[in-house]
Amino acid sequence: MHEKQDAGRDRDHGHELDNLIWNALEGEQAGFAIGTANARRFRPEIGPLAAVRDFSPKCLAEFANLVRTTGPLALARSGGGEDTIIPDLEIVRGAQGVQMVFAGDEAALEAVEHAVADPRIVPLGESDYPEMLALASLTEPGPFAARTGDLGRFWGVREDGRLLAMAGQRMRTRHHIEVSAVCTHPDGRGRGLAALLSRRVVAAIREEGRRPVLHSYTDNATARALYRRLGFSERSLVRFTQYAPQA
Repeated sequence: MHEKQDAGRDRDHGHELDNLIWNALEGEQAGFAIGTANARRFRPEIGPLAAVRDFSPKCLAEFANLVRTTGPLALARSGGGEDTIIPDLEIVRGAQGVQMVFAGDEAALEAVEHAVADPRIVPLGESDYPEMLALASLTEPGPFAARTGDLGRFWGVREDGRLLAMAGQRMRTRHHIEVSAVCTHPDGRGRGLAALLSRRVVAAIREEGRRPVLHSYTDNATARALYRRLGFSERSLVRFTQYAPQA
């Protein structure tokens, strides 16, 4: 396994992560996008994540129209701060998050290698989508819809045929791929499955020569501690805001 990026190259392309959703929707995952030149979203069956080219009035106006015509959407704004007020839209929810990038040491990389060979891990595909959606709906790891699995590779752990845990890939840019939908059924918690599956996803991303990135809510101390143990370091704050048409 390897990553093509060296530290200098990461600095050159750090902007990818400042507007990650937009760079995914405008680039490699454009086929999953609908919207305009300034405001785009993933198709509804993929999920409610959206992005604007920038936070200018013009872009926000086009985003507002996208919300009115396609339903509630979530924006992410790098740097944290307060929710952005957008005319004719109401804020359903605002939350502070943190963006974390993989920079694992030797021990973290060794654990990633071991995860690849773990026989408990199975690949998940389209036939698993109903179970994946049910698990995500129960555990709420973040936005997940009927066909979120189309965005990348997913893996899970099953016990007696039941899906106990999963993790996979969501947003993809030239140099980064997001680890996402890391979740474990309550019956399977305390067994290290979230860590195991996260490492499997990290391995696959590194095999492509890209760097893993993920997001967590700042008030989820347990998740942030887990990701630090896996080799992720915190890069920046991100403000997540969900909008709906004004009643």
